[in-house]
Amino acid sequence: MDLQELTQRMHSFVQSKGWYALDSVKPQTPKNLAVSLVLEANEVLELFQWADELDDQDELASELADVMLFLIQLANVSQIDLEAAVLSKLDENYDRTW
Repeated sequence: MDLQELTQRMHSFVQSKGWYALDSVKPQTPKNLAVSLVLEANEVLELFQWADELDDQDELASELADVMLFLIQLANVSQIDLEAAVLSKLDENYDRTW
């Protein structure tokens, strides 16, 4: 499955929950999605709190999936071609001095 298919699956899921509706309790605005993205990323970090080793690989996979889903949705509602943005950033980074 490619990024475009994942985006469509995310779109279908959000639509099935009614979150695109104007009166939704979970409005899909860039701000709300950015907040949710950061909260989910913090849940990834929390898995490593007080430990150098990860106890549950499945839990990490689940949290990383949450991060990716919010990232895809944020890009989607912001009309960002995430694939093009990633490729552009990689090209830019090749030219950077680290």
